[in-house]
Amino acid sequence: MSLWSDFLNNRDRIIHKWPHYFPIYEKHFGPWVNRSLVFYEIGVYKGGSLQMWKKYFGPGVKIVGIDIKEKCKKYEEEQITVRIGDQSDHKFLAQLVDEFGPPDLVLDDGSHQMHHITSTFEFLYPLVSKNGVYMVEDLHTAYWEEFGGGLRKQGSFMELCKDLVDKLNVEHTRGILKEDSFSQSTLSMHFYNSIVAFEKGSPLGLKPQKHGGGLMGI
Repeated sequence: MSLWSDFLNNRDRIIHKWPHYFPIYEKHFGPWVNRSLVFYEIGVYKGGSLQMWKKYFGPGVKIVGIDIKEKCKKYEEEQITVRIGDQSDHKFLAQLVDEFGPPDLVLDDGSHQMHHITSTFEFLYPLVSKNGVYMVEDLHTAYWEEFGGGLRKQGSFMELCKDLVDKLNVEHTRGILKEDSFSQSTLSMHFYNSIVAFEKGSPLGLKPQKHGGGLMGI
């Protein structure tokens, strides 16, 4: 049964997700099904998505729900732990990593405030496992002033992502940009309506190679 089918047939706690998110989830999270992993979900809401991920990933997943609201502690169950704190607080995030280990997958569905999203990303992304995925959803808020966003507004997470595209292509900037931890550990970035997904991995490079009678890689 697909994740979308599970969502449609859910009779447990409430899950609030946009329908077009589900094929995106399955594309990037699917390879982790039935593996041992640590999954951080920022934003607990009614606890339903925590249960959905537990069912989806299987018995090997350790799920850490993160929320600012104390009442979310009641959604803990086997394989699901909830910790209460500010997602932008690096000391709090460091405590989570110490307790549960670095995440393999992160889904930021938290406050949707630009400074919160950016602060969380800056701390957690470098710690994501070498082949892990970091996904930020509901990024339509990057265009809304009440969330610190706005079209082409400096400081929005979407504008940060545009800069990171250049870092992803650092080897082609002819020395204008220098390699850093992001460019060295990021395989790809994927943009969707309201979602950005980062896939960790060792960049393969795009140096042209001769093959047969042609030139490959350009």
